[in-house]
Amino acid sequence: MKITLAETAGFCFGVNRAVQMVYDLVENGEKVCTLGPIIHNSQMVEELSAKGVHVVSSPDEAMSDETLVIRSHGVGKDTYSHAANVGVKVCDATCPFVAKIHKIVDEQSSQGDVILIAGDENHHEVIGIIGHCNGDYYVFDSVEKLEKLFENHPELTQKSMSVVSQTTFNVQKFQDIIDILKKKLYDVNIVDTICNATQLRQREARALSRECDAMIVIGGKHSSNTAKLFDICSKDCSMTYFIESLQDFTEKLDSSVRCVGITAGASTPKTIIQEVL
Repeated sequence: MKITLAETAGFCFGVNRAVQMVYDLVENGEKVCTLGPIIHNSQMVEELSAKGVHVVSSPDEAMSDETLVIRSHGVGKDTYSHAANVGVKVCDATCPFVAKIHKIVDEQSSQGDVILIAGDENHHEVIGIIGHCNGDYYVFDSVEKLEKLFENHPELTQKSMSVVSQTTFNVQKFQDIIDILKKKLYDVNIVDTICNATQLRQREARALSRECDAMIVIGGKHSSNTAKLFDICSKDCSMTYFIESLQDFTEKLDSSVRCVGITAGASTPKTIIQEVL
């Protein structure tokens, strides 16, 4: 049996940077809490918990002698203000690619643009992006929902708009959205904010799934980018499995499976990937 591991599997730049920042704080003897789990991986969260790092849901929950780490997903302006008001020391681990989106929507909405966000409205990254908009915004996750948006809000066609996307949005879906917007000739500024790591990861997953008899996608159950990898692989490989760790893989691959592809989400540690491999 041939087993192929995707070159892009595992931590992306932003996640690796955020995790390292937490480790550095701990090693420097600081007390640390994170605003939400630092990454979508229970094993990593448990490992950090053993080092004294705990998770809070609001700056109010941080102790006065603790450093509050903002994870790579980023947060809205109000969270920074809230932390400052309660006197909490903040370490900002927002991914630079996400911070770039914050700057774009802040500037464009200040100039009067309506902001259109391609992404999951319930995802923390998107919630953070919304928190930097200074005017009207709309969130959608498909061409169908975008078209419905214009049907329900025909006044948008007369307004200046800026379009951004969640950094982990499906690359093909975003291209379809761009095609629709260009076809309708709206006054729209389109900024492709899907990060390079996501594009490479999705492209490689798609290619692997077309070559392999079975695909194993490793990542946290609540990881948006891993779920997208699973969706991509499932389209071309019916035998695709979504697991968080080796313990979740209970299937027995028969002799007809000659090639297995393995990929992993941006929050999946190398140790777990290696164990599955």
